[in-house]
Amino acid sequence: MLPEIGLFVGLIAAGVVALYVGAEILVAGAGRLALGAGLRAATVGVTVIAFATTAPELFVATIGAIDVSTDIGLGAVIGSNIANIGLVLGLAALVKPLPVSGVVMRRHVPFMLGAALLLVGLGADGTIGRLEGGLFLLVLGGFSAYLRYAVSADAAPTVDEPGAGEGVSLRDVASVVGGLVALVIGSRWLISGGTGLLSELGFSDLFIGLTVLAIGTALPELAASVVGAVRGETEFAVGNVVGSNIYNILAVLGIVALITPIEIAPSTLRLELPALVVFTVVLVAMMWYRRRLTRFDGAVLVIGYGVFVSFLLP
Repeated sequence: MLPEIGLFVGLIAAGVVALYVGAEILVAGAGRLALGAGLRAATVGVTVIAFATTAPELFVATIGAIDVSTDIGLGAVIGSNIANIGLVLGLAALVKPLPVSGVVMRRHVPFMLGAALLLVGLGADGTIGRLEGGLFLLVLGGFSAYLRYAVSADAAPTVDEPGAGEGVSLRDVASVVGGLVALVIGSRWLISGGTGLLSELGFSDLFIGLTVLAIGTALPELAASVVGAVRGETEFAVGNVVGSNIYNILAVLGIVALITPIEIAPSTLRLELPALVVFTVVLVAMMWYRRRLTRFDGAVLVIGYGVFVSFLLP
């Protein structure tokens, strides 16, 4: 048993590293591609980068649903969204208070709250079927169309943004492809190691998704937001998390539900889904009240996340 546990731990560590490296390469390549195509840096942060950092959840959820169970995918998405709010934004705000731009409040926050409420509403009967998955993707299409319209109304990129409007390069395309490959490999390692280790210890697939896989797939957001806060790029940190939470629900669960219907356990309806709504509403209230997240807000979010994880323990 001990050699197997050592192997599982090694797979988890290698999977997390591969996911992190793959996401970093993908984020950098996607960001340069978007800037080369003429998008503003701020817009890239809350759209392209947010979608790119959702890639680990997408790969873990879809591969987990195919290879293991839909509990893996559902747990990874719900757990990742809660970790994004409680852990990622909480730690980033502790590093440095995070101002919330009016653009993020107007364009992204309503969709983040709406996506969480839509998930709870459509999942109240205990199943997210292909019809609901199609609806998620339809809403995602509407969100993307709205962003496209809003971005076209923005001012053109300024000349001081490096790479703006210079066109698409093969190097950036290779970065995106290489990042995707690393994400596929890393997601398989993380799923194999996480499920193997916690299954040996008697934990359920849902618990595995809500803890090990959720935190592992939230690492790109954590790295991007904390590093952004340290470097003073605080608005990027907030937009990255808000955008990622939108894509996690609408894109990831939408795709997984189209592949195979997702069954929601009664315990998830009682605890995890309400917790997702509570964390989302509290975050929106904090941002709306002061238009910034203070260190006190960060401490509240981190403590709240610790309490949530304690409720998951058997």
